[in-house]
Amino acid sequence: MFKRVLTLVTGVLLGIAATVTIARVAAAWSFWPNRELDRSAGYVREVLALVNENYVDGKAASYDALAHSAIHGMVESLDPHSEFLESSDYQELEEELTGDFSGIGVQVEKVKDRFVVVAPIAGTPGDRAGITRGDEILGVDGKLLSRDDTMETMVQRLRGKKNTKVKLSLFRPSTRAQIDLTLTREVIKVASVRDVHLLPGGAGYLQLTEFSERTADDFDAALDKLLALGADSLIIDLRNNPGGLLDAAVDVAEPFFSNNELIVYTKGRQASDREEFRASVRGEPLRIPTVVLINEGTASAAEIVTGALKDTGKAVIVGERSFGKGSVQSVFKLKNGEGLRLTTAKYYTPSGVSIHEKGITPQVEVVMSAADDRKLRLQQLRSDVTDPKTFQERFGFAPIEDRPLEVAREVLRAARLLDERAAEESAPAVAGQ
Repeated sequence: MFKRVLTLVTGVLLGIAATVTIARVAAAWSFWPNRELDRSAGYVREVLALVNENYVDGKAASYDALAHSAIHGMVESLDPHSEFLESSDYQELEEELTGDFSGIGVQVEKVKDRFVVVAPIAGTPGDRAGITRGDEILGVDGKLLSRDDTMETMVQRLRGKKNTKVKLSLFRPSTRAQIDLTLTREVIKVASVRDVHLLPGGAGYLQLTEFSERTADDFDAALDKLLALGADSLIIDLRNNPGGLLDAAVDVAEPFFSNNELIVYTKGRQASDREEFRASVRGEPLRIPTVVLINEGTASAAEIVTGALKDTGKAVIVGERSFGKGSVQSVFKLKNGEGLRLTTAKYYTPSGVSIHEKGITPQVEVVMSAADDRKLRLQQLRSDVTDPKTFQERFGFAPIEDRPLEVAREVLRAARLLDERAAEESAPAVAGQ
């Protein structure tokens, strides 16, 4: 059996993002009898037999169907984050953790029982086919969607094996036209580190959209690029980042920490369950003025990075209070490709603070309206569309000012001035001639 420790937040943009680190454990039944377990299991067995033998629909009451329903109810009644994963759900989770999946590359949300396109991912089949923001997906492969369909159902229908076809029926409100498209699925690589560039004034900027297996390497490469360009400060944008791999979060934070310095730790039911994650680096840590941008969509692994940098004074946090997802789940691989996700611990910042259901409060608060936040999110997603007129024609609104980013730049300018003043005051006086 595989066990995975994760700090998870559910976020649906055609997928689920989770925070995970992998460890292998052995599982075995105790040699000693557990009378309470035997008694409870026996009672469940009696009820299974009773329902199987007497329910009017024999197919619906098969032992396999009843067992799966019982496991769902048993696990999912514990808390919002524990879940029994059917084989398709477990496979989907595996794909999300690698950052790759096969599909058409559109981000969708459910609005008032309608499945509406947020935006296509640049360079994907959906983007090349001309799918645009606001398009409503009416049906997939000839089957109409209903208000009872979930986002998970939508994900399953749009995804599939590479090079397979999928037919979409769309309604475009701007033209009141119905559009039928046939697209070929491709492997969609989700870029977890995006928009790496130097801002006017010398600050380096990068956005982290999730924490997947490639994030740490991509983040290191982005840092190297910015420093080579002469960046004298750094803005790490974690807005709307729902989480990802715990190991990736630790790796992203590591460059700012000295060797063996504590980044985060977890605690379970027992005192002995504490596990510490410390920096493992060579040389001196990166000492550069840093701002981290967060909002209410910043969660889980993104909060680990934010909390570690704030706690240790290595960055100033700007934006809105984060989501507050600080519980830890373990994912167990079961038989038949199925899995179990179970809350087993909480994580804590280096100073011992739990952010679960509290979130992280920024040192500099900049609150955005929900409408402006959605616009900024789309602007970040489609930073490749740089012409304002083209952007408005494509997405239905003119680009707006990113106020949190501007405040972050002001914070860095203030820090730079303070550093310059401190350097001047510490410089030795020059004797007059």
